[in-house]
Amino acid sequence: MEVILLEKVDNLGALGDKVRVRPGYARNYLLPQGKAKFASPENVAEFEARRAELERLAAEALAAAEARSASLEGMVIEITAKVGGEGKLFGSIGASDIADAITARGVEVEKREVRLPDGPLRQVGEHEIDLHLHADVNAQIRILVIGEE
Repeated sequence: MEVILLEKVDNLGALGDKVRVRPGYARNYLLPQGKAKFASPENVAEFEARRAELERLAAEALAAAEARSASLEGMVIEITAKVGGEGKLFGSIGASDIADAITARGVEVEKREVRLPDGPLRQVGEHEIDLHLHADVNAQIRILVIGEE
């Protein structure tokens, strides 16, 4: 199935690219999220008429993500959790906990923007966390997990 992208999509293409994707990926993700349209002649013509507006919106989203990244640079977030023996947490600290802690510090971050490649944090100590704020913007912060008994 051929679609035209309305915004940049990771590992797929940039604004205005015509790409071939699996039908399920288009139906279930790209089209409902507003990231793409079918590449019919009518939709291509409509896209070309709106290209300047879509490029302006994409530039604004990129600028906003870069501003958020600059405000996150060098940030250290402290999270307190109950700890058992040997520094292991009773529970775990997940993406939603980290997003809530960052938002409490004054920078809006959503749960889906937090990247935890090794899964939730289960140890006391310092951890480096990546935030995927935009297709082109990533930020890195430090999480300091403090144990309490």
